[in-house]
Amino acid sequence: MVVGTIIGASIFVQPSAVTGAVPSVAAVFGVWIAAGVLTLFGALICAELASAFPRTGGVYVFLNRSFSPLLGFLWGWAMFWTMHSGIIAAISMVFARYAGYLLPLGDAATKAVAVATILLLSAVNYAGVHHGSALQTWFTVGKVGAVLLIIVAGFWLGADLPQHFVGPAGDVQVTVRGMVVGVIAGLFAFGGWHMVTYAAEETVEPKHTLPRALFAGTLLVTFCYLALNAVYLYVLPFDVVARSHRVAADAADALLGRGGGAFMAGLVMFSTFGALSGIVLAGPRVYFQMARDGLLFSWLGRVHPAYRTPYLAIALQGLWSSILVLTGTYEVLFTRVIYTEWIFFALMAVGLILLRKRPDYAPVYRVPGYPWIPAAFASVSFGIVANQIISEPVESATGLLFVALGWPAYLLWRKFKQ
Repeated sequence: MVVGTIIGASIFVQPSAVTGAVPSVAAVFGVWIAAGVLTLFGALICAELASAFPRTGGVYVFLNRSFSPLLGFLWGWAMFWTMHSGIIAAISMVFARYAGYLLPLGDAATKAVAVATILLLSAVNYAGVHHGSALQTWFTVGKVGAVLLIIVAGFWLGADLPQHFVGPAGDVQVTVRGMVVGVIAGLFAFGGWHMVTYAAEETVEPKHTLPRALFAGTLLVTFCYLALNAVYLYVLPFDVVARSHRVAADAADALLGRGGGAFMAGLVMFSTFGALSGIVLAGPRVYFQMARDGLLFSWLGRVHPAYRTPYLAIALQGLWSSILVLTGTYEVLFTRVIYTEWIFFALMAVGLILLRKRPDYAPVYRVPGYPWIPAAFASVSFGIVANQIISEPVESATGLLFVALGWPAYLLWRKFKQ
């Protein structure tokens, strides 16, 4: 689940953003290693909190226990309306657009394919967590196998190419600003590492399984990302990697000729479908837990009598994500609000530090290097938010305002409940 959720379409596109930010082969690998280490820090924090609170809901539960129900509500509010549903809509559209690479589709047909994909995966997860987890497992195994095949083929077939790991043409320098932008771009490619904690109560021995899964899964993804970037820079000139809008397809074309692009389109479809499967599985568990805690309508906390899944939460998520696809609003919402999840990640790390001071806090697993690791992760997370606000103040204000609207919604809900 950790590996399959993280590895989606980003690693086949995002390396160009990183390479363009840091014009040096060594700096590129340094940025990806830094992004991997910071993701590992976040995963270790999640691992400790999951071992202390092995309840369905993940980050929602951690924020609720560390601070207050209000903060947990704001996370769920942002998740449903924009962050999580927006990710589902965006990835389904990536899947549909790559399907259009193999079979020409118009705009309406592309949206129809995206909606059909969301509804199909929602139906699979509606029918039982075993079906959803089995689908996730097989697609993750297939995708990692394909990535390993690309790595081997890249170095084997690419050996005949004239140049490897050659830096950019001209005299350029790596700047601190470029490193920061590159790390942020890399971190977004690692998105989704926290979602495995959403289904804690449906996990065997969650206090032990989740920390192991987060640690091992993050390391495996980091290895895959470093190796894929090595293939890109081994096969393509540095400037081509930096300018490319489809770097993986360009690398495949360089190795296999024009047929390489079709192969990569199929791989991206396979990879995004697997990632989408895990994301569709994870989200409804948060809304289910919020309903159990009295922060949402009680019917969202119902469990199907036969399938034992939060079926109404799954159906609602699929419906709203489909609406975002059909209206196209996910593009605006997603780009304006997605960065705000890093505010919650920072608060999650701060919450761990606060929890360590409580006498009743008893995690099975503890983050090594405490308090430096959670402090470093919180600082970087706040830094990402600050960078976004400085770079795009108007867009950022819109995103922050939308999240802030959850506060009066929370107060109205509490009054309604009373």
